[in-house]
Amino acid sequence: MSFNAAETAAVSRLATLALEEDLGDNGDLTSEAIIPADLDGRAVLVARTSGVVAGLPAAEYCFHAVDAALAFSPRVADGSLLQRGTQLATISGRMRSILIGERTALNFLQRLSGVATQTWRYTSLVADLPVQILDTRKTTPGWRVLEKYAVRCGGGHNHRMGLGDGILIKDNHLAALNSAGAWSPDHAPDAVAEAVRRARQLVGTRFPLEIEVDNLTQLDVALTVTPDIVLLDNMSLDDLREAVRRRNGVAPKVKLEASGGVTFATLRGIAETGVDRISVGALTHSAVALDIALDYLA
Repeated sequence: MSFNAAETAAVSRLATLALEEDLGDNGDLTSEAIIPADLDGRAVLVARTSGVVAGLPAAEYCFHAVDAALAFSPRVADGSLLQRGTQLATISGRMRSILIGERTALNFLQRLSGVATQTWRYTSLVADLPVQILDTRKTTPGWRVLEKYAVRCGGGHNHRMGLGDGILIKDNHLAALNSAGAWSPDHAPDAVAEAVRRARQLVGTRFPLEIEVDNLTQLDVALTVTPDIVLLDNMSLDDLREAVRRRNGVAPKVKLEASGGVTFATLRGIAETGVDRISVGALTHSAVALDIALDYLA
C-alpha cells in the first residue's frame, strides 16, 4: 500500500511539526559535536517483534524532510507481516541527517505499525466469516487520516473519516430531538423515525445514513424507515441474533453493525450472530506502538 494525496498532506503537516519540536532552536547538538559533517553512512530499520508494518512512506518523508539527498530503500511493503528481525528499509547518506530524522521517522512508523498490527489481530479472528471490522473516530487528534490508513494495512475497513462523510444518528442526537418534541403529527411520534426522516430529507442518497439503537423496539422502528445501516449498541448476543432475524424478514438490504465494548474475547461471538459489520474503537485508541529500531550499518 502507498499514501494517497490526503495521507501525504497529513504526514507533511505532522512531520513538519514533529521535526520542529525535536530540533528546537539549537538543532541536534549531539550529532554536531560528535559526527563529522561530511561523514556518510547507512542504517537499517528493523522489526524487534512480529506484527504488520504501516507507515513506511511517512518514515521516508521524514528523512527526506531533513535531507532530500538521503536514499530511502524499502525492503517490504506496507501491510506486510513482519517477524522479529525483518529489515524494513535502509537509509544511506549523511550520518548527521540520518540521526536527525531517526526518532521522528520511528515515531510515525511505530505508531502506525501498532495500529495495523492491532487491526490484524482483530481481523484474523474472524477472517473466515462474512463480516467487516471497522475503525471509529476515536483517533489521535490530527492523526486520523494516517491511523485509518494503518487500519486498512491491517485488513480493516474505515468508518467515516469525519462528520461530513455521512449521517450517524447517535443516542445524544435522539435525546436532543426528543427534548425538542418538534416534529409534525403527520410523522411517527418517535425520535428514531423522525431523525431518519430529517436526515434523508437533507442528504437523500448522496451519503450513507446510519442510526444507533439501544434495543429491539428501536430497531423495529428503524427498519420501517430503512436507513442504510443500523448500529446495534451494546446489545447481548441473543439480541444481536434476534436483530439479524428481524432485519432479514423486514428490510434485508439494511446492514447491521454491532458496537460497544468489543474485545478479542467477544469479537468472534458477535461476528457469529450474523451482523454485517463490527466497529472497534480499540483498533486506534488502544493500539500499542510496534517495536522497531534503526541500526547503524558499518
